[in-house]
Amino acid sequence: MDSQDTMPTTNTPAHVRRNDKPWMKTYEKLGMQYDIEMPAADTSLIEIIEDNFKHHTGRTAFVCMNQTLSYDDLDRHSQHMATYLQSLGLSKGDKVAVMMPNILQSPVAILAILRAGLILVNVNPLYTTHELEHQLEDSETKVLIILENFAKTYADIGKPMVDKVIVTAMGDLMSPLKGFIVTNVVRHVKKMVPDYAIKGSIGFKKAMKIGASQSYKRPTDIVLEDVAVLQYTGGTTGVAKGAMLTHGNLVANLIQADTYIGDAFDHFEVRGEQPVIMTALPLYHIFSFTVCGMYGLRKGCIGSLVPNPRDGKSLLKAYKDYPPAFFPAVNTLFNGLINSEHFRVLDHSKLEMSMGGGMAVLQDTADKWKKGTGNVIVQGYGLSETSPVASANPLGLDDFPGNIGVPFPATDMAILDEAGNEVEIGERGEICVRGPQVMKGYWKHADATAEVMTEDGYFRTGDIGVMDEDGYFKIVDRKKDMIIVSGFNVYPNEVEDVMSGHPKILECGVIGVHSDKSGETPKIFIVRSDDTLTKQEVLDYAKANLTAYKCPRFVEFVDELPKSNVGKILRKDLRKLEEANNNTSTVCLS
Repeated sequence: MDSQDTMPTTNTPAHVRRNDKPWMKTYEKLGMQYDIEMPAADTSLIEIIEDNFKHHTGRTAFVCMNQTLSYDDLDRHSQHMATYLQSLGLSKGDKVAVMMPNILQSPVAILAILRAGLILVNVNPLYTTHELEHQLEDSETKVLIILENFAKTYADIGKPMVDKVIVTAMGDLMSPLKGFIVTNVVRHVKKMVPDYAIKGSIGFKKAMKIGASQSYKRPTDIVLEDVAVLQYTGGTTGVAKGAMLTHGNLVANLIQADTYIGDAFDHFEVRGEQPVIMTALPLYHIFSFTVCGMYGLRKGCIGSLVPNPRDGKSLLKAYKDYPPAFFPAVNTLFNGLINSEHFRVLDHSKLEMSMGGGMAVLQDTADKWKKGTGNVIVQGYGLSETSPVASANPLGLDDFPGNIGVPFPATDMAILDEAGNEVEIGERGEICVRGPQVMKGYWKHADATAEVMTEDGYFRTGDIGVMDEDGYFKIVDRKKDMIIVSGFNVYPNEVEDVMSGHPKILECGVIGVHSDKSGETPKIFIVRSDDTLTKQEVLDYAKANLTAYKCPRFVEFVDELPKSNVGKILRKDLRKLEEANNNTSTVCLS
């Protein structure tokens, strides 16, 4: 697939400007702009990044553990690291992987790779040795930049997978005294750095020092159609694959976001303040990478980096110290915070926009969030393959609508059946996306690319949804998670949404289990907010609020639900749990 099939170089292509698209009347009604203007084809993210540095000089770019990094620092450090990478003899198309949480070194490394004209490979630091080996081998990565806490994961592969490993310590970009203290506490008090040995590795600060002694050569041959990021994802089929996101894909999504959000944060500028983006989601995840990282830099925001969002104390401290204007998160993070009394009493007066993505935001969570913060969650939708944002709800809604909004500017979305035909408005089908942010394809997986792309350029998301007459889309569920009960389709998201309304349920996850009578039947896993909740109460609540065939027939209480690195509930792990322990469930009374 050629990236130019879906990526415009100037104006919005005609096939997504058609007036017969239902969402066009919503755009017109709300006075929103749908068309976008792309820069010239021979530009890249490098120009955007360097323009950001010039425009926001003197401001704070990121803060982590009360240590700040200015836009000037970010410019200087990333240029020095870019120069070091160039000194290794790397050339256009070579891959450099970053494996670290949200610390100050992360944006430096990310921007250095892009400024060096190389391809960024984002790596989850929680990967196992086997997962890391697969990603490095598949991506053909040449250099790995890694936090020392996870260096043993690479060392345990037992063979060199890359040409050079750059290792950083937690306190490397902090002030000398605080950096020394933090690094030694992490190493020797908390013992978070297992022993490792990596032959020929170099320290992060030493690499920057080498780069500072040489001249940076700004790449002149990087254009919009070139790949900027390999973003690994399970996609809609098979094992993890690298979605090839071009400079054009990412630039388009930034311009789309700018067009959609508009001047929402401009009043901070008038008051002489910088808006803060709460960056609790990891930057190696595409949602955070684009929305918190690249968009935040474009708007001159302060990115408040949270290394471990599961550490409640550090998360609350970051929120208190730098009250956010913009908080992108997933449902489980919103839910966990709003159920904390310590969070509810914090100052939320600067919070202008809470954006939900990555998974469906549940109505109960949204209601509690509005009550506790005064802020309505704006639900958006996207995937790694769409850079990521494909749709979002308009700003300024009075209540949470429970849908994923209308297509982003210059984006075409459709509900297609298995044959690739558009279904009638209100009918279920697969949500498909076409636009300038849609990936070039899967790296080295032409067959997998062909499976998810239609002949006319739509990307098949694997999500089941419906569209209403105003062009608003709603996700029903994932294709692979759908439960079929006696021929009826049951969507776990719908059941979870209803059941989470029970006052004694903190969170829940639903899967299908085998039934001799109906083929499959729903089972619900529950984390209780009140230990007095009984299985019978759950079953009674389900019967009172759900159609009979949607009612969970089995209930299991658990201490926590398995989640991904960004907080998505992992139904595949619930299925594994069910396989390992299927004797603790209770059958629903009929």
